[in-house]
Amino acid sequence: MECRQCGTPIERPGDFCLVCRESNADAIVLAADRDRATISMLDDDSLVGETTVTTIPEEGERGVVELRNFAGRLADEIRRKRPEEVYATGERDVIRAVRDEVRYPFYRIDADADDPVAHVRTHRGDRALDVVDAPPAEKIGGSHTTLIGGRTGMRAITTIAGHPHVKKVIPGPIDAGGTGSQSGLRAKVARADDGGNLRLLLRDGSSVQENRIVTTARDRETGERVREDLNEALDEEELR
Repeated sequence: MECRQCGTPIERPGDFCLVCRESNADAIVLAADRDRATISMLDDDSLVGETTVTTIPEEGERGVVELRNFAGRLADEIRRKRPEEVYATGERDVIRAVRDEVRYPFYRIDADADDPVAHVRTHRGDRALDVVDAPPAEKIGGSHTTLIGGRTGMRAITTIAGHPHVKKVIPGPIDAGGTGSQSGLRAKVARADDGGNLRLLLRDGSSVQENRIVTTARDRETGERVREDLNEALDEEELR
């Protein structure tokens, strides 16, 4: 295998070239089951190669360690490529663990997509939005500092702030006049406005909090694509 830019031999398909400092894959498609995951490397629309990583799932405390090791192996493969973005579909626990290991923009693929690579090739241009490269904590601010739901509420806010197309999350006032519920905190991102910005609704018992989400979306249509990503992220965290 050789670097597509300078011809220097590289160890694996899609690896970043350490000689000419150029990428050989600008996107990764991760299709993950609990015991097996395939990493496909794309350069523009060309499939550069595929790598499959397997594991034997364990139970209990051993399962925690095994999952972490599995995710670490997948993350190592992704980091070797230094892609611009990662697209993922499949087992949520695996995807969540891998996402925690890498620092590239991470997008979820529609679970109904029969062919993840073909889906990314078709929809990748839809993601042409500015990326905000800042830690989630730096994106949270405003005059209201109290969040409903305690640590769970903060986890919901941090999940939203961690998205690469979110500029700012601004907590709003708490309305304690809603209808009571015993289901615990629930979070949902409401429809985009004309400028592509969104609202995160947190409900905990009789309390409701509306939080403004400022995104890099240009309009309602692109804001809706960000909304879908954010609600999927809340689903992965079992918060919606």
